[in-house]
Amino acid sequence: MFKSKFNMSALDSPVASTTIIGAGTTINGDINSEGDIRIDGTLNGNLIAKAKVFIGPEGTVIGNISGLHADILGNVKGNLKIVELLQLLGKCDVLGDIFASKLQIEPTARFNGSCHTGASVVGLKKELGNVVNK
Repeated sequence: MFKSKFNMSALDSPVASTTIIGAGTTINGDINSEGDIRIDGTLNGNLIAKAKVFIGPEGTVIGNISGLHADILGNVKGNLKIVELLQLLGKCDVLGDIFASKLQIEPTARFNGSCHTGASVVGLKKELGNVVNK
């Protein structure tokens, strides 16, 4: 007769949530995320995400990043392994090797390292199969 307003939908589940590491926050250690993650602070460690990774303009990651999609606007010192699309945006600064199916780099972005895209990363989905379940 009465419907509960507390019924959880797929959008309310923890997998669909976004984790935010705010500006002024520093985390020392690795992070494993089931949902999207946004970093506006500093992460000293590796990041493994089963969804989208967003590094804000003031965000810094010193460690490797693995995920499904990634938008980088801040600083990364480490390797990036992205199953689908990696975007280097704004004035980002990436120092490390890139492995991605697709890569988009804005003219203002900086990247120092080797880059492996398209056919050369066919095995990436298999390698990250335990990390990213599509």
